[in-house]
Amino acid sequence: MTLIPRNPSKLYGYHVANLRELDLAISHTGRLAKAAIASRDPQQSLRSLLRLYSFLIGAWAECRLQKLLHEEFGFSDPDRALIYSESSQLERWQSAVDLSFRKHHNVPKAALNSKTLGSVARSARRDALHDVLDKELRIIIEIRNKLAHGQWVYPLNNDATAVENDKYQAINKENFQSLQLKVSLIGHLADAIHDLVVSPATFDRDFEKHFQKLLQVRTNLASKNYSNYERQLVERRRAARLAKITTV
Repeated sequence: MTLIPRNPSKLYGYHVANLRELDLAISHTGRLAKAAIASRDPQQSLRSLLRLYSFLIGAWAECRLQKLLHEEFGFSDPDRALIYSESSQLERWQSAVDLSFRKHHNVPKAALNSKTLGSVARSARRDALHDVLDKELRIIIEIRNKLAHGQWVYPLNNDATAVENDKYQAINKENFQSLQLKVSLIGHLADAIHDLVVSPATFDRDFEKHFQKLLQVRTNLASKNYSNYERQLVERRRAARLAKITTV
């Protein structure tokens, strides 16, 4: 088989570079947050670090979508224009999911359902990706603009006249463990879309692998106990300090 040489666009390269820098920023901020948790947050810095971490994840999600949209052999210029016509980042992700299923299963205009997609399983997979966006990732994608406008305690409505209580409650439910899992969730979601659009030859194998990883992260989000995670970090720090003392 003759391999077609890759010739990624300059824009794709820019998005890759931006994503790499955001990865570093997320990693650095994560280490600070983990250290704050392990030391029981003596400087009361954890909430600010989590807000910064949330902002960086939102930026990472946007950049990851841009990278996905500019993959070679993937979305076309008209495809990107259609996705960019959506008014919000969440709607762009939703549009990318649907367009990827349309392209892979050759459904240009008809409604997407088990009949047009060819099986109940395919329709269920699409529904699951949309469910992840709506339930787990919506707050991460939508809160970025609020945080960018300095609304780190009280996210306000578009008119800046009242607090958006749903976003206030949602962002305050997040913790470092849940945010880490959501970074992974976004990555698996993007990989699944990539498999639909870019690599049809290996779709069945690769999509199922990424889809199952996505489902596992969803399960972890629902089942992982943050108090246990926090206690483990505190105990590890205490054990490391004791070990250092005994070796001096």
